[in-house]
Amino acid sequence: MGCGFRQTKLNELGVVFELVLTLALALPPVQFSTPERSFIWLSSLLNVIQRPCNSAMETKKLRLAIVILTALTPLYAQTPAPTDHWVAVRAGRLFNGKSDRLLTDQLVLIKDDKISEVGPADRVQIPAGAEVLDLSHATVLPGLIDAHTHVFGNGPDLEMQILRDSYQYRTLTALANAQKDLMVGFTTLRDLKTLGAMYSDVDLRNAIDRGIVQGPRMQVATRGIQTTGGFIMKGYSSEVAIPTALAVVDSPWAAREAVRDQVAHGADLIKLYAAYDFKFTSDGKMVIPPTFTPDEVTAIVDEAHKKNRKVSCHAFGGEGLQNCLDAGVDSIEHGVDLDDAAIKKFLQRGIYLVPTLYHYQLDREHDMKRFGGHTVAEVSERGFRKAVAQGVKIAFGSGVGPFPHGSQTKEFEYMVKFGMTPAQAIRAATSEAAQLMGWQDRVGSIEAGRFADLVAVAGDPLADITELERVKFVMKGGQVVKNELH
Repeated sequence: MGCGFRQTKLNELGVVFELVLTLALALPPVQFSTPERSFIWLSSLLNVIQRPCNSAMETKKLRLAIVILTALTPLYAQTPAPTDHWVAVRAGRLFNGKSDRLLTDQLVLIKDDKISEVGPADRVQIPAGAEVLDLSHATVLPGLIDAHTHVFGNGPDLEMQILRDSYQYRTLTALANAQKDLMVGFTTLRDLKTLGAMYSDVDLRNAIDRGIVQGPRMQVATRGIQTTGGFIMKGYSSEVAIPTALAVVDSPWAAREAVRDQVAHGADLIKLYAAYDFKFTSDGKMVIPPTFTPDEVTAIVDEAHKKNRKVSCHAFGGEGLQNCLDAGVDSIEHGVDLDDAAIKKFLQRGIYLVPTLYHYQLDREHDMKRFGGHTVAEVSERGFRKAVAQGVKIAFGSGVGPFPHGSQTKEFEYMVKFGMTPAQAIRAATSEAAQLMGWQDRVGSIEAGRFADLVAVAGDPLADITELERVKFVMKGGQVVKNELH
């Protein structure tokens, strides 16, 4: 390599030298982003300074540049760490998510996005400079969890949404729906399929997790799984290709493939439709045919559990529900018609019931006309009362989507009306729902190490459960997203 080329490099390094000297003399300490970058600069200078065609002046200047760069190199490690952000929440009354009673005059100390300490206000020391939120006249609870939502649902006209709206548009409306749920206190959602929008829920979840948009924490099920003839659009010409709302499988091996595909695309859990259509006999009994065979359900559950994914089973009752219980799913969604045999399997296997009671109350008038005076609501009430009385594990789930997002806190009223204590209903939407999701170490209770997800109401929800229909304060991860308790 000739001296002409080397001279060009020296000229380039001369410019660098002038810049380095200016920074060293005129500006605060400069930092290299990594030690590797400063090493590259030093290596370049060393390679050039040792070449024989350098003049004495050039060599002197380059040696001085090396001294300056060597002095600056360690400064990348001297950047002060970000200051911890402390928040102290004074709670006049506190429900921690696990007990049956309210604690009074408590303090929740938060460091960044996690709870650091909880205890009596006179025993928890508030760090200097901490932000103090005075909720001393309110009841503070863990952020609520809705374990059965459909953020991609915008009312009962699902078929038109699938046929009319793009995935992008539906994802934007899903974000708006998730934010509505957050603003009424649901800091965590378990969302059970995109209703035809493929894997768009994964993008929504990721955008929230990465802080690109504000929203609740989410577990998502992506497409869901059904059989041919299950969850389909009806009333259209058989000659027209109609999109399906869920993945379709018709054998155990196809079932396993669907699970693998959805997990590969980011599903946190698997949702299957083990029963869908139903009717009433003249004496009011529900007839609910199954969709999958027992072998297909077993294949879905086995494959999902091997991949550390929980399984949610949509089933009102009948053989489809029994198939899911026998296969060992993690939750039964709806579980409207529960006989003694089903209750026994719930208890033996520790399977959760997610009841969605309020939805059926909204459908009473429609059901009366459709089913000759019979309603799903009356059957679900009987089944729910039986499940509560016999100790079945229950997680709060509303099924919101067919009815407006942000209105599902009404579910609490019916849970209490049909047999739960207010404390049981609140635990169903906090610690129990967290347990179902496998997130009990993250959310669902107010204790050290959990995310600082809090809500507050003005009154006492143990005396009046409808207080949870009027959430005044919402915090997610230490950040206040709503405060009407000023």
